[in-house]
Amino acid sequence: MTPRETVDVLILGGGAAGLMCGRVAGRRGRSVLILDHAKKPAEKIRISGGGRCNFTNLHSHPRAFLSANPHFCKSAFSRYTQDDFVQLITEHAIAFHEKKLGQLFCDDSAQQIIDMLLSECRNAGAELRLNTEVGKITAVDAGYHVETSGGVIACHSLVIATGGLSIPKIGATRFGYDVARQFGLKVTDLKPALVPLTFQAGFLDRCRALSGLSVDAEVRFGKTLFREGLLFTHRGLSGPSILQISSYWDEAGTIEINLVPDVGMEDWLKARKTATPKQDLLTALAEHLPRRLAEDILEEIGIGGRLADLSHAKLATVAARLNQWTVKPSGTEGYRTAEVTLGGVDVSELSAKTMEARHQPGLFFIGEVVDVTGHLGGFNFQWAWSSGFVAGEAA
Repeated sequence: MTPRETVDVLILGGGAAGLMCGRVAGRRGRSVLILDHAKKPAEKIRISGGGRCNFTNLHSHPRAFLSANPHFCKSAFSRYTQDDFVQLITEHAIAFHEKKLGQLFCDDSAQQIIDMLLSECRNAGAELRLNTEVGKITAVDAGYHVETSGGVIACHSLVIATGGLSIPKIGATRFGYDVARQFGLKVTDLKPALVPLTFQAGFLDRCRALSGLSVDAEVRFGKTLFREGLLFTHRGLSGPSILQISSYWDEAGTIEINLVPDVGMEDWLKARKTATPKQDLLTALAEHLPRRLAEDILEEIGIGGRLADLSHAKLATVAARLNQWTVKPSGTEGYRTAEVTLGGVDVSELSAKTMEARHQPGLFFIGEVVDVTGHLGGFNFQWAWSSGFVAGEAA
């Protein structure tokens, strides 16, 4: 089919990475067209951070990312840093604040980030076209022909910024992975990440009874440990510490939870028994835990009564249940609530400097579709900005 129009750079995906890439390529004087099948651009930005967009993290570094090659992301991060993005939003007078652990949020609304990126694209001459379906992609001598619902578009550089499988209700699809495979690029195993964990009946019933309770906890899987909030829900366990560990957990394993990470509970209980022997065990535990949770734990292990009447062995059992609680999830809530997709286009197939496919000239992959997955807290947006930037410089 004869192309209806021709552009230098065609970007598939009008999210964080795609808009950043379009902005940068356009500023280089390239003719840029960004396509998206959605009615509105950047829905994932809009819903992120409770509507305030956790747009980056002050502590963005390669150690906060999972990938088959953890060094791959270093080049992009060295060329476009969190400070660069903060400078951009400062230029647009977007007020922001640090919530905790380096997480930066808009004071007002995530829509400000979307409006900023759209403005930057317009000023750079990059056109965004929504409600556009994309079909067959064909490599030709001068680049690519892409069939769309608006006709065939020819381009010299084709950038895939279509995201992963997380949150299908806002339009997530397998499209980017299918394109990679079409051109012979490997795709690593995919799974939901930064996602709540689910459990079998019994333990699930207890979670439902405790639904809404939150505690500061250390959660460990193997050698990986996170300390943040843990939340009991009617589906299982959630909260930042659980979301973080979900990226590392595999379905054959158990996780270990320390519900009182600042206190060695065995020594504390023994000391409390000496100091206040008539105190009830539940009352003592309620100094460190919500009373409902303490009641649930003691009911589970069948221990209670006055401290004076409890042996050191029983106190040790209670302490182990608090400091080293082992649970076995049955699964996760899946892509429906996952914040990101773990895995993606194998980074061995891409240039770390440009995000271009090594053996398919003019084809680029950026953002979540690539096997680079960040921790919770703005890291994945920073990967979108950085990978979009370096591709925009090269496409």
